[in-house]
Amino acid sequence: MSEWQDIKLGDVVKTNVKSIDKSYSFETILYLDTGSITEGKIESFQEMRLKVAPSRAKRLVKPNDIIYSTVRPIQRHYGILKTPQPNLVVSTGFTVIEVNTKLAYPEFVYHLLSSNESVEFLDVIAEASTSTYPSLKPSDIENLDISLPPIEEQKAIASVLSSLDDKIDLLHRQNTTLERMAETLFRQWFVEEAQEDWEEKRIGDLVKVIDNRGKTPPYTDIPSAYPLIEVNALTGNSRLVDYSVIRKFVDGQTFKTWFRGHPKKYDSLLSTVGSIGEISMFLVEKGSIAQNVIALSAVNICPIYLFEALKSIKDEIKELDIGSVQPSIKVPHLLSLKIKIPSKDKMDNFSTIVKSQLSKMVVNYHQIQTLEKLRDNLLPKLISGEVRVEN
Repeated sequence: MSEWQDIKLGDVVKTNVKSIDKSYSFETILYLDTGSITEGKIESFQEMRLKVAPSRAKRLVKPNDIIYSTVRPIQRHYGILKTPQPNLVVSTGFTVIEVNTKLAYPEFVYHLLSSNESVEFLDVIAEASTSTYPSLKPSDIENLDISLPPIEEQKAIASVLSSLDDKIDLLHRQNTTLERMAETLFRQWFVEEAQEDWEEKRIGDLVKVIDNRGKTPPYTDIPSAYPLIEVNALTGNSRLVDYSVIRKFVDGQTFKTWFRGHPKKYDSLLSTVGSIGEISMFLVEKGSIAQNVIALSAVNICPIYLFEALKSIKDEIKELDIGSVQPSIKVPHLLSLKIKIPSKDKMDNFSTIVKSQLSKMVVNYHQIQTLEKLRDNLLPKLISGEVRVEN
């Protein structure tokens, strides 16, 4: 380890080097805010004219820059932008980190900053800040104490970790493709080829509702086999529940005795407060629903068709907002909405095709969990030098 150097991160990086000024030439920008990237995965960009962009749309980035949200680091809104579009602009809620490539390898620095040790350390600093929200200053990141190996070893370490990230990303993209295939088939069979004589039925006549509202169980932030699925776990683009954002868990006894009911496989999970109308499917069969989320169990309809039908009327569901302190809907209002009911044979054929895709999504999910665990175990050992790699 004698060739490793103990330095400040600021010795090898600069922060917030460039922002939009009078010389900026693009009239239309791609904007990335802090909530649209988590652990390197970008959910979406917003395309807009610069004249109407939010005041926070200021930071400019270059290839291999690292962006790191300065608010609540524990939420892990960070990533490395390997090949950003020329007109990409990111929020001033990020610190943009430019790595001196003569001294350090950007992907190594990114993995260092994304390690649990770094995230938790920076979160402690943020929590101690005197600002309105727990937040960091760029200098807090620059002042991190790090051990830096020779640059060739940095590249070797980053290669190991990035290969795992690439495999994880591939599985995520496979699931996105499977999701879109199901959506496309539904749109073709049941929207574009819809029959005028298809009957419409109330959702309430087709489902059993599982509703744990008013039941706040004793929970802990210590992970267990029984996560509490809240609204934020339903807000991704996938029908899979996003367990990575869950921070509340219960023990086995509470799980068995506290709740009115639990969802079962293929049930549709729907948010009723906050980000109303967000929908996921209970595919992984892990945990239970907390307040502000209900489960709809298909009784007189194919559950796979029900899920897609609910997604297709998402705008109608949002319009049920009763306009209280925060957006919310009443369950009876939801159950009064109607959806079209095609023939049983057509729904069954749809279910047969999509179920095979959903099974693959679940397999991919479990592979992702295994790879993420391996990466998270390896990362601190590699960047500390406890485990060495040949370069």
